[in-house]
Amino acid sequence: MVLPLRSTPVRLLDDRDLPAVRQLLARDPVADVFVASRIEACGLDPWRLGAEVWGHMVDGRPTALCYSGANLWPVGAGPASVRLFAERAPRTRPRCSSILGQASAVLGMWRLLEPYWGPAREVRAEQPLLVIDTPPRIAPDPAVRLVRPDELDVLMPACVAMFTEEIGVSPVAADGGALYRARVAEFIGQRRSFARIEDGRVLFKAEIGAVAGGVSQVQGVWVDPELRGRGLGSAGTASVVALAQAMYAPVVSLYVNDFNLPARRVYERVGFRRAGTFASILF
Repeated sequence: MVLPLRSTPVRLLDDRDLPAVRQLLARDPVADVFVASRIEACGLDPWRLGAEVWGHMVDGRPTALCYSGANLWPVGAGPASVRLFAERAPRTRPRCSSILGQASAVLGMWRLLEPYWGPAREVRAEQPLLVIDTPPRIAPDPAVRLVRPDELDVLMPACVAMFTEEIGVSPVAADGGALYRARVAEFIGQRRSFARIEDGRVLFKAEIGAVAGGVSQVQGVWVDPELRGRGLGSAGTASVVALAQAMYAPVVSLYVNDFNLPARRVYERVGFRRAGTFASILF
């Protein structure tokens, strides 16, 4: 039976909690790099962050967190924290697009929220979390480079294709693509967008989606479907790893769907090893 909200030891965190939050995020910098990167950039004020961060408080300190914004992302949450965060969540599903993070916490939250939020569009219960902290095992593709701001229009179709293939819905359906275009442009402006582009055609692309605590996280890896199976993905990913290690952090991570065997083989060839298991609940 769900407890009333007023009885739960969970509260909205603010910038006064930053030291304790940083200590908590440092426990698993690979798994929690996304949340850590957002908090390092924006702090804990909901207006700046564009999200709330809830803390499960014990003796006046947060022992687990839950990032609640476009995604719901539990951090360091055991069974008790998972239950409390599920009770904090609204009974009607908010406008978040997914629940993401370490599988045990995500699946635990979903078991409690599903009766109220209704069926998910898709449940991805096992997504290997991978990491590499050595040079890539294979030679990088020297043609992979930073995307220039004037190449936004060249890159956008590849980004839309990747997102649609990976998530199952188009990122341009809701608003004609304005928000997604702004996000792609932001990655380019931050020097986190990499691609191999030849004659105005994107052959390979990927982004660094988060950087914090000595870790960077790769996302959006994509190869032109007509060119798959030729080694572009392996060499391109090796390039992104080498560039990320040189530019951002010595440790590079990503997570992949367990059913995507070609991608898993690519990451194994590059030198990634398993560091945990994520899960995603997609709406």
